Amino acid sequence: MKKQNFLLYDYFFLLTIFLIALIFRLYKINAPLADLHSWRQADTAAVARNYVRDGIDLFHPHYDDLSGREAGIENPQGNRMVEFPLYNSIFASTYTLLPYFSLDIHGRLTSVFFSLIIIGIIYYLLLKESGRLSAIMGSFVYAVFPFFVFFSRVILPETTATGLTFISILFLYLYLTKDLTRLKEIIYLVLSSIFFALGLLVKPTIIFYSIVLIYLFFKKYGLNSLRKIDQYLFFILGFIPLIAWRLYIKNFPEGIPASDWLLTSVNTFEGLKTIFLRPAFFRWIFFERLNHMIFGGYMSVFFLLGVLRKSSKYFFHSFLIGILLYLFIFEGGNVQHEYYQTIILPTIAIFIGLGVDFLWGQRKNLHSPFLTIAAIFIIFVASFFFSYFTIKGFYSVPNDLVVIAKIIKTITNPDDKIVTDRLGDTTLLYLADRRGWPAYSGNLDYLKEKGYKYFVTANKNLISEFKVKKIYKAVFENDQFTIFAL
Repeated sequence: MKKQNFLLYDYFFLLTIFLIALIFRLYKINAPLADLHSWRQADTAAVARNYVRDGIDLFHPHYDDLSGREAGIENPQGNRMVEFPLYNSIFASTYTLLPYFSLDIHGRLTSVFFSLIIIGIIYYLLLKESGRLSAIMGSFVYAVFPFFVFFSRVILPETTATGLTFISILFLYLYLTKDLTRLKEIIYLVLSSIFFALGLLVKPTIIFYSIVLIYLFFKKYGLNSLRKIDQYLFFILGFIPLIAWRLYIKNFPEGIPASDWLLTSVNTFEGLKTIFLRPAFFRWIFFERLNHMIFGGYMSVFFLLGVLRKSSKYFFHSFLIGILLYLFIFEGGNVQHEYYQTIILPTIAIFIGLGVDFLWGQRKNLHSPFLTIAAIFIIFVASFFFSYFTIKGFYSVPNDLVVIAKIIKTITNPDDKIVTDRLGDTTLLYLADRRGWPAYSGNLDYLKEKGYKYFVTANKNLISEFKVKKIYKAVFENDQFTIFAL
């Protein structure tokens, strides 16, 4: 199908997809923050909560974990020096302005907002470069497929960073338009560079989409792009804020988590294991995650058709090269955490749209258009439900954790620092709205001297030991957990 211009009824298609996407993303929007990867979401949300209380200070983000376990250096101030806290400050600001629903909902809705932006840009780019069917199918996949939906409404910065980057790609795409005035060229170029810089600040891993941006410069100028000052200024302006931030946070080493393992290794019950280019990497990424969770099995057919279709242009293949480099460079992170695949989802949706369009274009060579439509429909429906039955558990919230948090709130004071026996998981700290140490390592006497007031544990052996030795007094206990006063 030939590329087409944006017409009036495209607004209808896109608004319909927006509405469907929003409805899907509102599912359990008010659930306690204890679903999949709640520890990472809690760390992100805690920064925003502290902004609400203390005012927004972008250069001094703090969270609830005071242990320094991630950096290996004690972190009594709770410094959180990872990505630039733009995402956190956005939903802290919206909550301050509109405190009619919880901070968690504001965080989720911020991710939802940027996911809708991504959907719109996917539609526009596919419409211009391929056709309306590609645009509808690609944006629809991103709107409704379970893995896409879940990870575009969690309290994590990936979707916001990807949305900002796609805005950058859109403006640079518009920069290619022929017969633009120099003023418009400058405006598009500057806006693209600004949004690229913001995307990098929010999540540096979106750097792999710079391949798309390089391709667009090459498309406009050919080999002469190497001589164009515009391109160099674009990337200089884009990277300077990120470099400045990374240099600045070195002043707070206790707030910088160890990250070398993200390239080659995964944490297992046996400790850190190398997975770089091992068979386990290919199984987990290309079968378990891509084929099973994201595609729901059969949808991989459309993705492969989109990749293999013959094209005189390689715009979308520059997206593909970028995400493949990302997967193969950050092998440890991608295997360890499902949310690492968030930034590749728009590219996957694009190629599924291209694949459906390619199959439909071959309908004259197939048995009949009706059977082609039926096959596409069956594959979509079957893939959706296979993916859904894999993903639905991601929304699960352990009610016992929520109850424990409420009890902690009742027994302790807001300023009390507590210790939880959660192996470093900060979810309970966040739900209880308390700062502290999220892991027990036999150091309670030391922490008591540091001003910690309570220890919360569900370890039956430890509870029995404390009671027998009368080390600390139990101020609350039930069949699930015990709170000891230090």
